[in-house]
Amino acid sequence: MAHTTNYTSTFIEVSEDCRAEHGEEPPIAENVSIAALHYRLISEHPYELTSDDVLFRTHALRKGIDPDDAAARAEFFSKGQACLRSSPLGKRYGWGTHHDAKGRVALVSRDSEEYAALAADPALAHTRAMRSSRAV
Repeated sequence: MAHTTNYTSTFIEVSEDCRAEHGEEPPIAENVSIAALHYRLISEHPYELTSDDVLFRTHALRKGIDPDDAAARAEFFSKGQACLRSSPLGKRYGWGTHHDAKGRVALVSRDSEEYAALAADPALAHTRAMRSSRAV
């Protein structure tokens, strides 16, 4: 059975304990972080990729696998994967993610008018990025 991390018509708001006041680009280091890969893939392809696309491409880039390898993708999603709610973008870097009706994703900075409008949109499902630390 294939698992999916895709959301449709959903806005994932930043986590309750995110300290970033606005969307910040994750730093690029020698070993590119998951946050930097997520940021690059989504920011360079807004509303083109689904969550599954972003997560598999991130996995493929980190493991040296062809991102277009359908068999590797099927194997990757044969087990449940953490969704974008667990991405450092919403936990640390101040980015909400908007998933459109087809499941394609875009980044939205928490200090933007677009973020406020999406956060108040009753037509969308709403959830938050996971907290970085346990609630006390």
